[in-house]
Amino acid sequence: MTKADDGGRDGPSPARVQAFHTGISAESRAAAYLIAKGYRILARRFRTRFGEIDIVARRRDQIVFVEVKARASLDDAAYAVTPQQRQRIIAAAQMWLAGHPEHESLACRFDAVLIAPKSLPRHLIAAFDLTG
Repeated sequence: MTKADDGGRDGPSPARVQAFHTGISAESRAAAYLIAKGYRILARRFRTRFGEIDIVARRRDQIVFVEVKARASLDDAAYAVTPQQRQRIIAAAQMWLAGHPEHESLACRFDAVLIAPKSLPRHLIAAFDLTG
């Protein structure tokens, strides 16, 4: 099969592979950071047809849905959580909650953990709410 036969694709581009590995590394850093702050990780990379939640954690009487963003700077990471992503995360969180009725009595929150080179992670508590 030639490139023309398969649509010109030989698999993911090197940039996409690098972005994937950067994302996995950032999620690991964020999870370790949250654990150090007293959170218990309940799920990582929870995927639904609506979207993905990077980290689902619990601290005291709250379930926290965490979006992890890695960029060149913490400010760039903060601006990378778009309104469309927020809506997908909210929909995915509703799916997670539906599958975990044992947590239905707990409060929910949507946080972000921002990751940048040569910086400590920045944890944005209640980065957004159900309105997106």
